[in-house]
Amino acid sequence: MSGPVYRRILLKLSGEMLAGNADFGIQQAVLGRFAEEVIEVHKLGVQIGIVIGGGNIFRGVPASEGGMDRAHADYMGMLATCINALALQDALEQKGCYTRVMSAVRIEQVCEPYIRRRAVAHLNKGRVVIFAAGTGNPYFSTDTAASLRAAEIHADVILKATKVDGVYDKDPKKFADAVRYETITHLDALKLGLKVMDATAISLCMENRIPLIVFDLNRPGNVRRVVMGEAVGTHVSSPQP
Repeated sequence: MSGPVYRRILLKLSGEMLAGNADFGIQQAVLGRFAEEVIEVHKLGVQIGIVIGGGNIFRGVPASEGGMDRAHADYMGMLATCINALALQDALEQKGCYTRVMSAVRIEQVCEPYIRRRAVAHLNKGRVVIFAAGTGNPYFSTDTAASLRAAEIHADVILKATKVDGVYDKDPKKFADAVRYETITHLDALKLGLKVMDATAISLCMENRIPLIVFDLNRPGNVRRVVMGEAVGTHVSSPQP
C-alpha cells in the first residue's frame, strides 16, 4: 500500500462543526471523533496544521450587522477561536497526540504567540499545530487565515472540512438539481462566486498555487482518504504555468 500523497497539510475546521447538531457550543463526542481523525492521519507521518473557526461561540459579521463595531466584533470572534483551539488541543492530548496552540493574538498564559519559524519547527518535531485567532486582524475570515498559514508553512494542500461532500453550483440543501464539481480552478471558483472560501482566501491560494480540497468531515475516515489520494470531495487548484 502506498503512503500519503501529502506530507504537510493545513486542515480548516469551522467552529460550527464542533457544535454537531446543536446551534451553539462544543459537543464532546464530536470533538473526540475529529481528534481521532486527526490522529489517524498523524500516525501516517503527515505533518498537520489546523486553523479553527469560532462560529459555534461567536460570529463577528452578524454581530456587526446588528450594530456592534466590526473590529470589536471580529476581535471577539478571534477569542472564540482560541476557546475552540484549546478544546481541540485537550481532545488530542488526552489521546496521546502532542500539540501546540499558537495564537495570532497574544495570550501567553494559555498558548504560544504565532511565530512562523517556531510553527514550522513544531511541525518538524511531529507536533500538531493549531492556529488560533485567525490572522490577528479584523475584517479577515478564518478561511483567509487558513490560506495565509498554509502559504507560510508551505503546506502541500488545504483540506477544508465541511458538512457537504464538495463544491456545488448552488446550495444542494435547497436545490435538488445542484451539480457537484469534482475539480475546478481557483479562478473559476472566483468567477462563478462559488461558496468555497471567501474571495481573499481563494485569491491567496491561487497566487501561491496551493490546492484546496473541500470534503465532508461527517463521513468517518475522510481525512485519511483525502491524504491518501482517494477521489474525495472537490479539488480546487490552478494549472501549472
